Amino acid sequence: MSLAADPALFRGAERLEPGRTVLCVFDLLEIYRPAAEAAGVIPTVRRLADGCRERGAVVAWARADHRADGLDLARSLSDLDGKHRAFGPEHPRPDRPPAGQGDPAYRTLAELGQQPGDVDVPKHRWSALEGTCLLPTMRARGADTLLLVGGSTHVGVAATAYAARDLDLQVVVVRDGLTGREPQRSFFADEVFPRVCRVRTTDEVLAALDRSRIETGGPA
Repeated sequence: MSLAADPALFRGAERLEPGRTVLCVFDLLEIYRPAAEAAGVIPTVRRLADGCRERGAVVAWARADHRADGLDLARSLSDLDGKHRAFGPEHPRPDRPPAGQGDPAYRTLAELGQQPGDVDVPKHRWSALEGTCLLPTMRARGADTLLLVGGSTHVGVAATAYAARDLDLQVVVVRDGLTGREPQRSFFADEVFPRVCRVRTTDEVLAALDRSRIETGGPA
């Protein structure tokens, strides 16, 4: 049966095999706490991470990890900063990150409950797959499905989703776990990601993981 014809790929019948699934929590860090709190995602992502782990899926925590001296800072030029302010003589482009490696600002939000057995993914670019341990970890586990939450939606999450698709991974963006600037967040969730991958809620993801366990005879 082709992928297009498989009824298990559609809502209400989807299955996500825990052993082939990795949840990537993207940049939910102290430095970005205001965005996470504004989006109201902290309890949702905690429930998703705990639920994935309990069902046997790997939980990975992608986090910005830049040298304080800016030596590894991206050099690609852009017109706007993260708050969509134009660069210019009065607002020059930065040559250093707002915090350096080891700074408490780059710690994952404690409320999310990161565990020692989870996968730590320090990263130096927007994509959590660029130069990190995430892809080798997935390949070593035999995982081909990447769940994405966090932010910002139209920057790091989008970069990771595109990169994962080009690597022929299955991608599921978990809509109620996204953060970032509006209206870009909603636009990507409604208009962009559905063309790139699947967009689901936390409830739908956990139900799909449960459905796979039940249908394969695993514990309910």
